[in-house]
Amino acid sequence: MAEDLEILKDADKEAQYKTLIPQIKALITGEEDQIANLGNIAAALKEQFGWFWVGFYLIKGEELVLGPFQGPVACTRIRKGKGVCGASWAQRETLIVPDVDLFPGHIACASASRSEIVLPLYKGDEVIGVLDVDSQYLSHFDEVDAKYLKEIINLLNG
Repeated sequence: MAEDLEILKDADKEAQYKTLIPQIKALITGEEDQIANLGNIAAALKEQFGWFWVGFYLIKGEELVLGPFQGPVACTRIRKGKGVCGASWAQRETLIVPDVDLFPGHIACASASRSEIVLPLYKGDEVIGVLDVDSQYLSHFDEVDAKYLKEIINLLNG
């Protein structure tokens, strides 16, 4: 696939996802290296939506360890159950946080982050990491984001 993405800026969020998903699929199809695929997914999401931070944390032992991302420097390690990412891992569910300052135990890796969505990343039935997306705006994420981000990370399984 060409390196350039078709970026929609003047469309609603759902249309943006529907245009982006086939492009991400084309980017990762046939590529066996997980780190390369995670890097391209993070870059494609950041380019399309302009979010403050987009990236992956991968489970190593009892911690999430920073993986491919786009945005400012980030926390390197997060314990299971800690912060939004650790809670998503422990609960095995997508978490949408409209105001991170109100989330018990929130880890402030960047003070500009105001809202967040985190989705567990699975290989089979096992959680192997999380997709973490931060916005500089309050209440930025919703069920539309949850639906399509889940569809995107499910592309990694086949």
